[in-house]
Amino acid sequence: MNFGIVIYIIGWVMILEGAFMLLPVVTGVIYGEWMHAGIYLAVGAVSALIGFLLRQRKLQKTTFYAREGFVTVALSWIVLSLIGALPFTISGDIPFYVDALFEIISGFTTTGSSILRDVEALSHANLMWRSFSHWVGGMGVLVFVLAVLPMTGGSSMNIMRAESPGPSVGKLVPKIRQTAMLLYKIYMAMTVVQAVIMLIGGMPLFDALCLTFGTAGTGGFGVLADSCASYSIFLQCVITVFMVLFGVNFSFYYLMLIRKPKDAFKMEEVRWYVIIYLTAVLMITVNLVFEGGGSVLVELQRAAFQVASVMTTTGYATVDFNLWPTFSRAMMVLVMFVGACAGSTGGGIKVSRIVLYVKQIGREIRQQIHPRTVKVIQMDGKPVDKLVLNSANVFLMAYLIIFAVSVMILCTEGFDLTTTFTAVTATINNIGPGLNMVGATGNFADFGVLSKFVMMFDMLAGRLEIIPLLVLFHPGAWRR
Repeated sequence: MNFGIVIYIIGWVMILEGAFMLLPVVTGVIYGEWMHAGIYLAVGAVSALIGFLLRQRKLQKTTFYAREGFVTVALSWIVLSLIGALPFTISGDIPFYVDALFEIISGFTTTGSSILRDVEALSHANLMWRSFSHWVGGMGVLVFVLAVLPMTGGSSMNIMRAESPGPSVGKLVPKIRQTAMLLYKIYMAMTVVQAVIMLIGGMPLFDALCLTFGTAGTGGFGVLADSCASYSIFLQCVITVFMVLFGVNFSFYYLMLIRKPKDAFKMEEVRWYVIIYLTAVLMITVNLVFEGGGSVLVELQRAAFQVASVMTTTGYATVDFNLWPTFSRAMMVLVMFVGACAGSTGGGIKVSRIVLYVKQIGREIRQQIHPRTVKVIQMDGKPVDKLVLNSANVFLMAYLIIFAVSVMILCTEGFDLTTTFTAVTATINNIGPGLNMVGATGNFADFGVLSKFVMMFDMLAGRLEIIPLLVLFHPGAWRR
């Protein structure tokens, strides 16, 4: 284990977190929240100072391998969260530190699950910080580090693979730093475009920034108690469109930028992502119209928003889908598991894995019928490496085991099974709301400390694709 490079990178993460806290400092100054501005300035300064001291140690080796990448990413996200929770508790807005930690982990992992009973009681500075944490965590803070620091050469890919969601990660351009910079340029450009459109649509600047950060990171923290229900239909439609766009694999946008639209639309994952989304919207709309007798256009708009919110794991709401018919609620739970595309800011199992699982099932069925048949699984017209298939299968097994254990632990709380099951579903898939007690109008405040720690682990495991977090707890990862 190259401890030197791990400490060095964590130092940079702490410096960056200190810099990120300048945004809530400015917000506090603008709204006259001087105490909150001072708290963020102090915490940010201490974080940056400690980070500066950590990176002063001269590195003996600047390259590292997969285990260093996994450990660095997992520790960086934990450190990021431990520091990020402090302003909530120090300011008194979330006095219990475990609750503050739950809130900020939910923010950085772009989950959006909250322990707050009255979100509007928070200061503007704290509201900005919790929403901005979505934006920071959406693309990944380590990807940002790679974009600004030319520090580890080709082995930087081990960080990119450990932090980026999806079964496989590759370079878009020859150098990993250029790839990271390109991803952030696309990310920032889309963020700015959405914010401008929402301002044109009449949304206040503060709301526009907070909701854009939440949409871009597919997080879902809002600034109003009813999430997005109070905003106009136009603004809801804008948010719907951008939730869907941020759930697309960013490689698609890269191919469009370099004028290769044919290659972009050959991406099977993107096609299936759109097909699954439209199918779910259509089926739920039909169900809502026939069961409730509402207007087709009204129900279509509501279904489009809620399915986009849940499938991209954003978590915003315009209606309480917990009150929908059983079929629609079941469909919502299904798309919770599917999630968005690999290489996007969304969570869930990912569409690419679902496609690979279906293709593996099909291959197994054909081989049972025709034992001598040799069938190579392909994605986008190219053979899928056996290591990628094995990684996807291991992910699923680890996912199911963690899911089952988490549900059993939460069952000790005594809440109904739907609440317990969807609470784990919402956290491990980084969605935000579930059903019943943790529905769109509910929260996670009533869970005990143990359950909250379980769900915090699930949020981190879901965002980091499970394996990096498990590597952190393996003794072999710490051997020199």
